Amino acid sequence: MSQAPANFRNQISTLTDDGNKRKWIYPSLIKGKLYRYRSLVSLFFLTLLFSAPFMKLNGEQLILLNVLERKFVFFGIIFWPQDFYLFVLALLSFIVFIVLFTVVFGRVFCGWVCPQTIFMEMVFRKIETWIEGDHIHKKKLDDAPLNWEKVYKKTLKHSLFFFISFLISNIFLAFIIGKETLIKIITEPVSKHVSGFISLWVFAFVFYLVFSRMRELVCTVVCPYGRLQGVLLDNQSIIVAYDYERGEPRNKISRGLENVHGDCIDCKLCVQVCPTGIDIRNGTQMECINCTACIDACDMVMEKVNRPLRLIGFKSESEIKNKTNFRVSKKIYGYSVVLLFLVTVLTVLLLRRTDVETTILRASGTLYQLRDKDSVSNLYTAELVNKTNASIKFKLLPDDSKAKIQYIQGADSIAYGSSVKITFFVLLPLRAIHRYKTAIGFYIISHEKKIDHFETTFIAPPNE
Repeated sequence: MSQAPANFRNQISTLTDDGNKRKWIYPSLIKGKLYRYRSLVSLFFLTLLFSAPFMKLNGEQLILLNVLERKFVFFGIIFWPQDFYLFVLALLSFIVFIVLFTVVFGRVFCGWVCPQTIFMEMVFRKIETWIEGDHIHKKKLDDAPLNWEKVYKKTLKHSLFFFISFLISNIFLAFIIGKETLIKIITEPVSKHVSGFISLWVFAFVFYLVFSRMRELVCTVVCPYGRLQGVLLDNQSIIVAYDYERGEPRNKISRGLENVHGDCIDCKLCVQVCPTGIDIRNGTQMECINCTACIDACDMVMEKVNRPLRLIGFKSESEIKNKTNFRVSKKIYGYSVVLLFLVTVLTVLLLRRTDVETTILRASGTLYQLRDKDSVSNLYTAELVNKTNASIKFKLLPDDSKAKIQYIQGADSIAYGSSVKITFFVLLPLRAIHRYKTAIGFYIISHEKKIDHFETTFIAPPNE
């Protein structure tokens, strides 16, 4: 068993033993194999994050999450308020996917994909190291009395931190309000965009505080995902773990003496590189974000002492304790079925999604009107919503060739991002009516293509 202290779960690693003061963390940096992989992944997501608002597909911003106008764009496909159920379904599918991924692989999302971790470890931490030096020099600088060197380095660091935070704030708003609106806020007088200008600075200060002061507290205190992890993981979950069966009992290497202890030489390098300050050898902990820094550190030590690598690695508790391979549990099957169902429903709804959404209602207070001896009419009101990224010219045609449309308020086009209302009579010959309620359908035609179909009920006394 691991030599973990009995009370290590009683407090988070960033507090002192009395719990009254925050313990500042100075993680050392080891650029191992997994760190290089993380750097490539981070580079990809940083490139996507900063370029997505300025890239267009089908005439639309690549990704737009305009909550204010309830307009969402994903890779050129627009979702309007009428498609909100699709957005909710997609969000549920994503949440279930994250849950399933966590059940299998633990909190890898946090260490490799989460924007908080990517910016903290791959941007802000690197700037801090460039200005203040490694973890030893950072601690010495913080503990040193106020002098010119400290003032200069801290001023330079925090100035760069705030500049990057302001840049992130601009990019963040570009995802929310759109690139064009952001450019107007930047280029036009402040008096025209007071709320936008204030939002830019508020978000800049928030991001600055997150990356300069809160740091790992976002992962250990603020983010609910870390606490959810404890509920989702089981003995089959593949997580960053210490192989205590192989590593214990720990002991320093004694030259010239036969090693009768475990492979762990108690160098504590895995603790020194951890960005949340935990000792991975104590077991699975809420604070662990699976960043794999401890794996690189331990592998480096194992290589130097000529012992097998991956004393710390991606392993399940069952693999460590019982030496069994990964097995798909009932929990994984359950989440997989739910995810498959959600994705299937979402796919079907997306495939059936039309360019125009039509809502038709019978005019209130009316039933039917006898036009002459041979025909009868019903009055309808329809609203047509354009869900494409361009204006649409259209024609409304009935399914039944015997039906005729007589407009009271007509339209032949729908502007981009808007809707039109039309009011019209539908006339049917009396001989075509065989029941009191008759189903009747309509097609929306645009450029000789059927883009929507809807149905309603025609009310009239049956022909006797």
